[in-house]
Amino acid sequence: MINIGIVRDKEGFIWQFTVKGHARFAKAGRDIVCAAISVTAQTAIGALEDLAGLKNFYTQKHGYIRCTIPADIPSDKKQIAGIILETTAIGFRQVEMVYEDYVSVLDEEV
Repeated sequence: MINIGIVRDKEGFIWQFTVKGHARFAKAGRDIVCAAISVTAQTAIGALEDLAGLKNFYTQKHGYIRCTIPADIPSDKKQIAGIILETTAIGFRQVEMVYEDYVSVLDEEV
């Protein structure tokens, strides 16, 4: 199972997402569920780098990605990051809706 945690503040801004595990929908290299979640997370990271100008904000290992937005992000970049992260959350939930036995998304406010 892939477990995805999305962390928001009281205003709804996403400050962090974490992706852990493997779907085990199919053999490694042929798992479309893992591929869908991976491409969604990687696209978010690339967009946050290229469009919001973020650097050194994520950790990635085999079966694990954590993306954390810096607390001191400028307001103009925060707005861009917010759009990217909301789109990412939608993508994660879309995959979860179709493959609920393989993906779990927990969206929490802290």
